[in-house]
Amino acid sequence: MSPETRIEKDSMGEMTVPKDAYWGAQTQRAVANFPISGYRFGRRFIRALGLVKRSAAVVNRELGGLDGKVAGLIVQAADEVVEGKLDDHFVLDIFQTGSGTSSNMNANEVISNRAIELAGGEIGSRDPVHPNDHVNRGQSSNDVIPTAIHVAVAEALENDLKPALLHLGSLLEKKAKSFDRIVKIGRTHLQDATPVRLGQEFAGYARQARLGVERAERAVHALRELPIGGTAVGTGINTHPKFGTMVSAELAKAAGIDFVEAENHFEAQAAKDGVCEASGQVRTIAASLTKIASDIRLLGSGPRCGIGEIALPSTQPGSSIMPGKVNPVMSEMMIQVCAQVTGNDTAVAMGCRDGHFELNVMMPMMAYNLLESIRLLTNATRTFADKCVAGIEANKVRCAELIEGSLAMCTSLAPIIGYDKAAAIAKQAFATGKTVREVAMAHNVLDEAELDRVLDPMSMTEPD
Repeated sequence: MSPETRIEKDSMGEMTVPKDAYWGAQTQRAVANFPISGYRFGRRFIRALGLVKRSAAVVNRELGGLDGKVAGLIVQAADEVVEGKLDDHFVLDIFQTGSGTSSNMNANEVISNRAIELAGGEIGSRDPVHPNDHVNRGQSSNDVIPTAIHVAVAEALENDLKPALLHLGSLLEKKAKSFDRIVKIGRTHLQDATPVRLGQEFAGYARQARLGVERAERAVHALRELPIGGTAVGTGINTHPKFGTMVSAELAKAAGIDFVEAENHFEAQAAKDGVCEASGQVRTIAASLTKIASDIRLLGSGPRCGIGEIALPSTQPGSSIMPGKVNPVMSEMMIQVCAQVTGNDTAVAMGCRDGHFELNVMMPMMAYNLLESIRLLTNATRTFADKCVAGIEANKVRCAELIEGSLAMCTSLAPIIGYDKAAAIAKQAFATGKTVREVAMAHNVLDEAELDRVLDPMSMTEPD
C-alpha cells in the first residue's frame, strides 16, 4: 500500500482507496466495475441524497434508533453534502446497478467517513459512525434512490425551470404589448391567411410559456409521494412504522415542497409512473419551446429574401465565407436542446416500463436524463429570453407590405360579394401580380370607401 492510499473493507473483502477520499470499499468497487460513460450525478441529485440522509438521521434520533451524538455527526456531515462541499467524492458512473445501490453506498460511506473525521476518529474505521448501521439505518437503496429522484427533480423544476419559464413569459408579454398595433399577415399551412397583429402572435407565445409553468407544477405534484419507509420491497422491514411519514415531513420542510409518504409503497418502489409523468410534462414544455423558437426564427428570416417581419438581435457572425451574414443562432440552440430533451424523455419512458415485480432497475439512468433535461431547458430558456427575445424588433414596413400583397385579403370580401367572386378576384390578382385591392377596384365590386373599410387589415384582427 502506497502512502497515497488506504485499505477499507466491505462484505466482499479489502479494497485500496485513495488516502484523501471520503468514499470507502463499496464505492471503490463500483468505480472499478463501471468504467462506462464518465457521466456523473450532478448537484441536484447529490443535494437530494444529502437531504435524505440528514432527514433520516434526525428522525432516527427522534425515534430512539440513533444515539444523539452519532445522529448529530451524521447531520453535520450530511449538511456538507447538501451544501456541495463534498461533491468531488461522489465519483460513480450513471450506468451502474439499476437500483442505484452503489450511489446510495457512496453517500453512506462519504457521510460516515466525514462524520468520523469530525469526531476526531480514523477514516475507514467505521467508528463511531458506521455507513450501514448508522447512516443507512431504517433505509434501503430501493427506497432511498427513488426518494432522492423525486426530491431532486421536484427541486429542479420548482427552483430552476419554473423561474426561467416565468422570465421568458414576462419578456414575451412585454413584446406582445409593444407589438399590439402592428398588423401582419397570418399564415396557416405555411400559406397566406387572414391578418393578425404581431402582438397577438407574441401573446400566444407568452401563453405557451405560462402554460409551461403550470406543466412544471403538475410535474412537481406527480412527484410529491415519496417511497421512503418502504425499505427493500415496500413492506418497511427493518424500519420504524413512523419513519416514512416523519422523513417525508422533514424533506418537505427542507425543500419547501409538499412531500408526503407514499400511499402505497409497493406502487412507489415497483413503478416509476410519477417520474414518467414528470418527464412527459418536461417533454411537452420542450415541444412548446420548439414552436416558439421555430416561429421566431422563420419570422426573422431574410433579412431581404425571407419573411423578415421581425429583426433578431445579432449575437455572432453567421458564416466563415459569407461576410455580413447573421444567423438565428439562439433559436437554433433552443431547438437542439428541445430535441435532446425529447430523446431523454424516450429513455426515461423506456426505463419506467422496466419495473419488474418489486423494483425498477433503471433508476440511475432515468434520474440522470430527467435532471439533465431540466438543466438544459433551464439554461436554454434563460439564454433564449435574454439574448433573443429581449432584443427582437418589429419591421413595420415589411409587415404592411406583405399584408397588402396577400391574396387572403379576399376573405373579407366573400361575405359581401360571395365566395366564388372573391375567389376569382384572388386568382386574377395572383395571375397578374396585382393586389386584391387593385383587382377589386377595377371590377367595381364596391365603392372605394366601402372597399377601404372592408379591406382594412386592423379590423380583420378585431372581428365584431
